Amino acid sequence: MVTATIDNKVKQVVSNIRNLPTPPIVFHQIQKVINDPKVSAGQIAKILSEDPAMSVKVLKLTNSAFYGLSREVESVKQAVVIVGLEAIKNLVLSASVLDMFKGDDFDQEFQEKFWRHSLAVGFCGRILARKVRSRGMIDPDSAFSGGLLHDIGKMVLCCFLKDEFAQVTEEQSRDRVSATYEIEERVLGYNHAQLGAILAGQWKLPERLTEAIAFHHQPQLTESEDPIAYFIHVANYLAKKTFYDKDDEYLINDMEPGVTEYLQIDEATLESLSEALREEYLKAETFMKMAGLS
Repeated sequence: MVTATIDNKVKQVVSNIRNLPTPPIVFHQIQKVINDPKVSAGQIAKILSEDPAMSVKVLKLTNSAFYGLSREVESVKQAVVIVGLEAIKNLVLSASVLDMFKGDDFDQEFQEKFWRHSLAVGFCGRILARKVRSRGMIDPDSAFSGGLLHDIGKMVLCCFLKDEFAQVTEEQSRDRVSATYEIEERVLGYNHAQLGAILAGQWKLPERLTEAIAFHHQPQLTESEDPIAYFIHVANYLAKKTFYDKDDEYLINDMEPGVTEYLQIDEATLESLSEALREEYLKAETFMKMAGLS
């Protein structure tokens, strides 16, 4: 019952926000057809061709170091064939989200930090999906999107709930022990993970991405058997541990008990994942440019 009350409160908060961004039509069109086993690369390319700006972004990302292809891809149809439907869907989602939250009047310093961290978590989620198979196969592109979007509720706070964001920031300057989501709950009565999950629901994102966003701080609370929330929890921790400097060290909270056991990851694996993340993150340049940050 308490959860239902919080959900209703958060839904109310989100519904009161004016000008909240929504993904472009092309994203929803691709969402609709992607699960149809008969859909062809040509059909996806045709949908994308109706949004030339998005087509350009998909080609840029496909040809970037992110995929490390040996030859240049010249058409969206070719991109669909080479990287796959799921990857294209997630690239469209990533490009859409990076676009939607651009704005000169928003806190630029926060935005830069935010996207750098979100990309790091996305890259780390992708690495984990490739290397950790203890809970079955996880699609690396979905893990990337889950990481990129895990904190999207913070962007809602920063850009559209500025007074609430200021209250949380002020409390955080006094309390350097509690996790951010705990401070949000104390100050606002809800947290960024809940905000992000409601937004994901409104955007009609796949269930697993909504799960990853909702439970990235407390994966053990998910009722789903899909381990993606655990992957994003670990990726979030590792991204902070790998890249946060002395000023932000207090923001690195311990992982929840039982997470590493659940995924069968030991300390040596975490260390090697952190190393892999440093290398992988060098490929982030194209995304950073898309977000207007480099």
